[in-house]
Amino acid sequence: MASEEQHTILDVHALAIGYALKKDKNVIAEGISFSLKQGTLVGLVGANGIGKSTLLRTLSGMQPPLEGSVLLQGEPFKSYSVLGLAAQLSVVLTETPASKNLTVQELISLGRQPYTNWMGRLSEIDIKVVNEAMEVTDTNSLSRRKCFELSDGQLQRVYIARALAQDTPLILLDEPTTHLDLYHRAYVLQLLKRLATEKNKCILFSTHEIDLAIQLSDLMVVMSSDGTFVDQPCNLITAGRFDALFPKDVIRFDPKTGRFGSIK
Repeated sequence: MASEEQHTILDVHALAIGYALKKDKNVIAEGISFSLKQGTLVGLVGANGIGKSTLLRTLSGMQPPLEGSVLLQGEPFKSYSVLGLAAQLSVVLTETPASKNLTVQELISLGRQPYTNWMGRLSEIDIKVVNEAMEVTDTNSLSRRKCFELSDGQLQRVYIARALAQDTPLILLDEPTTHLDLYHRAYVLQLLKRLATEKNKCILFSTHEIDLAIQLSDLMVVMSSDGTFVDQPCNLITAGRFDALFPKDVIRFDPKTGRFGSIK
């Protein structure tokens, strides 16, 4: 269980996200404020097109906010060097490997780039961290295989291992369960929960697996047309925040079970 004294990793205040056009702004969501602490698993949910990926890109520094502030460890992104930011934040996107010919161990080792010398040579400490990341994510048996040989579920675990090898206090993941079957969706989210708890990471992930996210997340960020709400899942259920995610004549949310179901 996360300690009550754990400090804030990410602090978001009055944030507006979207895209700056030549003479105008395309605001996707605004008035977003929350704080995330270490040792916390946070699920980000909402309908398609609501702005989940845009929010993650803004929180990672890949995209500037239209308004408001994002502080990482109490500092704005501009105060970090490229390597300094890479030591604080790792991002797992839905992507293909940098090279399909990379082995699993080589791809995971890329997570150590913020710490290696100018030649990129791994030290004994780097190798130890990579091995530990593979052990925790159960990818050590895949270490010599090429990335193009892996299933979607295996490759997703490899990406998470790379982020873990990067050893950052904050990990952001965009749809880590995309294209996975039910077993591997549950496996990946349970793995993220274990990493947040045992490794004391702050992990924020977007997902369409709302039922699983409600069960496993310490906090949830719910993006809807009514606004963006952040709280414990039980409080969000009581406030009816999940009801607005889908048309009521198609999918119904049962607050007693915390699950969605089709209307019969």
